[in-house]
Amino acid sequence: MRRKIRMGMVGGGRGAFIGGVHRMAAALDGHIDLVCGAFSSDSEKSRLSGQDLYLPEDRVYDSYSQMILTEKELPVGVRMDFVSIVTPNHMHFGPAKMALENGFHVVCDKPLCLTKKEAEELVDLVNKSGLIFALTHNYTGYPMVKQAKAMIRNGALGHIRKVVVEYPQGWLSTLLEADANAKQAIWRTDPNQSGAAGSMGDIGTHAENLAEYITGLKISEMCADLSIFVPGRKLDDDGNVLLRFENGAKGVLHASQICNGEENNLNIRVYGEKGGIAWRQMEPNTLTVIYQDKPSTIYRTGWAGLEREAIAHTRIPAGHPEGYLEAFANIYRNFAFCIQARLSGEEVDPLYTDFPSIEDGLRGMNFVEKVVASKGEWIKM
Repeated sequence: MRRKIRMGMVGGGRGAFIGGVHRMAAALDGHIDLVCGAFSSDSEKSRLSGQDLYLPEDRVYDSYSQMILTEKELPVGVRMDFVSIVTPNHMHFGPAKMALENGFHVVCDKPLCLTKKEAEELVDLVNKSGLIFALTHNYTGYPMVKQAKAMIRNGALGHIRKVVVEYPQGWLSTLLEADANAKQAIWRTDPNQSGAAGSMGDIGTHAENLAEYITGLKISEMCADLSIFVPGRKLDDDGNVLLRFENGAKGVLHASQICNGEENNLNIRVYGEKGGIAWRQMEPNTLTVIYQDKPSTIYRTGWAGLEREAIAHTRIPAGHPEGYLEAFANIYRNFAFCIQARLSGEEVDPLYTDFPSIEDGLRGMNFVEKVVASKGEWIKM
C-alpha cells in the first residue's frame, strides 16, 4: 500500500532561505510530510523553528545526530524515511554520512559537500547501502529542460559541436559579506563554509550540471580563469572556463556574481550539425530551436506534442507559468516515487527516476577542484 513519505530536515530554521524552498517543494504534490527536524545548531532556534512548522516538541531535535539516532529507534510507521539537508556546504557531509550509515535515504542541497574526498566517501556509502540519494540541482526539473534533453538524445540537433552555458548574478558586486546581517553572503564567501571556490562552487556547478544534463555529454577537459573583483573577498566572484566534451564538442562556461543588474540569468545554448537550442531560466517555459535552413521553432510548457519527459514534469495547462518551485518539486516528487516503489516492492516508471544523483554530486566536486587547480592551463576532468 502506498503512503506518504516522511521527511526529516537538517538546517533550514528561522532566517534561512533555502530551507523554506525545500519544504514548499517537498509539499507541493502531497507525497511528502515533514515530520521532524534539527533546524539549527542553536537548540533554542531549532525549537522555535519547529513551533513555526507546527511540529510536536519531541520531534524537534538539538542536533542532526540526535535526530538520526532517535528516529532510527521509532517504529517503521512513525519514523522519518529520509533526511533533507539544507545547511551551508561545510555541513552537508556529516549528516549525509550519518543518515546513510543508519539506513535513511537522503536529499541534499548542492554542491554535495566541501571536498572531492568527502564526495567520494559518500558515493561509496550510497553504492554499498543501496539507498536513494538526490541532489537538488533544481534547474534540471524544468519541463523545457527535459524537452531539450530528450530532443538532443533523440538526434534532433545531430552531432553536438558547441555548448555555451552561463550563470551571471549581480548580488555580490560589493563586499556584502562585511555586513554582519548578510548571512547568505557571509557563508558563501567563506572558504571554511563554502569550500575552495566561491561563484564557481555556488552557481558554476549549476552551469556545469546543466550542460552535462541537457547534452548527455561529460566534460573531459577544462581551462579556467578565476577572478576576485571585489577587494577584501576571499573566494572567486567571477570565472570563465573553456570546455572540451567527450564527443569532441567545445564549450564555454561563465559564472559570475559581480555582474551588476543580473538576477539569476542561467541560460544555455547548444549547437549541433542540424540546429541549435536556447533556454533561459528567467523565461523557463520557452525553449527555442533554431535552424540554418528553416524558421525557428518555439516550444512552450504545456503544449501538446512535447516529449514524454516534458509532459510528465508539467502540472498545469499552457499559458500558466511554471517556475522555480515547480522545478524544485519535480526532484522531490520523483524521489518520493522511488521510495514509494521501494517500500511497495514495485518498479518505478523510468520517467520518474530522473533526478540528480550522488554521481552528479561527485562530478560537481571534481569540477570545483579542477577549476581551482587549472589556473589558466588545460586540465583533465
